[in-house]
Amino acid sequence: ALLLLAALTPTGAASAAALPLVINTWAFRTAAETAWRVLESGGSELDAVERGCGQCEIDQCDGSVGYGGSPDESGETTLDAMIMDGNTMEVGAVADLRRVKNAIGVARKVIEYTKHTLLVGESASLFAVKMGFPYEDLTTQKSLSLYSEWLNRSCQPNYWKNVVPDSSKSCGPYKRRGEVTYKEEQTSSQRSVHNHDTIGMVVIGASGTVASGTSTNGAIHKLPGRVGDSPIAGAGSYADSTAGGAAATGDGDIMMRFLPSYQAVEYMRMGTDPTVACQKVISRIQKYAPKFFGAIICANTTGSYGAACNKIPGFTQFHFMVSSPLLSRPTEQVVDCI
Repeated sequence: ALLLLAALTPTGAASAAALPLVINTWAFRTAAETAWRVLESGGSELDAVERGCGQCEIDQCDGSVGYGGSPDESGETTLDAMIMDGNTMEVGAVADLRRVKNAIGVARKVIEYTKHTLLVGESASLFAVKMGFPYEDLTTQKSLSLYSEWLNRSCQPNYWKNVVPDSSKSCGPYKRRGEVTYKEEQTSSQRSVHNHDTIGMVVIGASGTVASGTSTNGAIHKLPGRVGDSPIAGAGSYADSTAGGAAATGDGDIMMRFLPSYQAVEYMRMGTDPTVACQKVISRIQKYAPKFFGAIICANTTGSYGAACNKIPGFTQFHFMVSSPLLSRPTEQVVDCI
C-alpha cells in the first residue's frame, strides 16, 4: 500500500516525512540499496554516501559514473567527486582525477587527512596513492569504442566555439577566431537522458544529521581539464544539518553557475517544501538557459523530500530513488518536469 501511495502521489505534493532517508538521482537502485544497508548496519551518514556513490563507481552506472565511460577529447576517462558533512560543513572533493577508480573514496580522504577542500588533476592522483589507492587503468573497450566512433563523426558533438576551422565540421586542431560571436547555447543537443552525468546522493540520519555526495566521469568528449558542477560544493551537492541537503545532475557547465544545491537548501531553511525548493531552483536556471538538461533532488531534516527537472524534448520525467522507513525497500519514484 505504501508503494502504491508513493506511485500515486501527485507531482508537486509534499512527501511523507520519515527518518532515516536516502535519496539519490536516477534509478540507480544498487547505490540506494548499498547506502541503506550501511545505515541499517550502524554506519554513519558519510559512510552511507561514500559507499552508495562508490557502488555506482563499481557498477559504472549508465556509463556516466566511474571508469570506462565519457572519454574526453584525448580518449581518457577522468573522474570528479565530492562528499560533504552537514554537521561540520567540511567538504572533500577531487576533480580531473586520473588512473584511480574510487573517486568518492579519495574525496573522503581529503576531509580526513587534509585541511583542503578540493584537489585536482595529477596532484589529486598522487594524493590518492599516498592514501593507499592503487593506480588502475580507467580505459575499457567501451570507452575506446566511444572515442573511435566520435573521431569518425568528425568529432561531433564537441564543446568548442569561436574557433577555426569550423568546430561543427572538423576535429581541428583549432585556433581562436579573431572575432568572438555569441550564440544561444545548444545544451539540449549534447546532454540528454542517455548521458546522465552524475550520481548525487543525500543521506539524512535518524537524528537529522545530513551528508551528501556526488560522483561522475563528466561530460563525454569534454575538453581535457574540464570540471563540471559535481565536485563543487553548493553546485553538485550541499548538506547542512540545520536545514537539509540537495544534489544536482545534468548539464554541469550550465547548472554550476547557479549553485543550485546551495540555493535549494537555503529555500528549505526558510521553510519552503523540498519539492517547491527544487522547482524554484529549476525555474531560476530556465530564465537564462531554457533548453538546459538538468534535475535536482531535495530533502529537509524532517525527512520530507522532493525533486524537479527541466522539461525538454526527450526528457519529460525524472526518475530517482528513495529509501525510508515508510518504504519496504528502496523505491524508484518519478516526477514530471516543469
